Amino acid sequence: MHLGLHRASMLAVVPLILLGFAAWGDNGIDVKITNDGTEDIVVTVYDTSTEPHAMVLTQRLNGFTTVPLSLVADPAGRANLSWSAVSVDPRSRRCGHAIMSGLPDSSSVAVHADTECTST
Repeated sequence: MHLGLHRASMLAVVPLILLGFAAWGDNGIDVKITNDGTEDIVVTVYDTSTEPHAMVLTQRLNGFTTVPLSLVADPAGRANLSWSAVSVDPRSRRCGHAIMSGLPDSSSVAVHADTECTST
């Protein structure tokens, strides 16, 4: 009887261990942010899967620089973000922005500042 109780308790623990490993391995959705131009830009990225939206990056990126990020997965298991960029050259100010939805793990997002900046 003692052996049967031991086996039953071990079988009850197995699902808990498997759930623990699944939660431990869930680190979010990995996304790479890349300056796809030669000019240095300042990029700001928001994780729009969170409420309120969380700023996850504000950084100067040199031309063709890549920065890895980990974002929160939405209910569908995808990442959602918005980004804005501005060139660092004050004589030739350029801007860019976009909203990206439904990004799978290991996605790459190209950011750039190649349009005229508008004031709001």
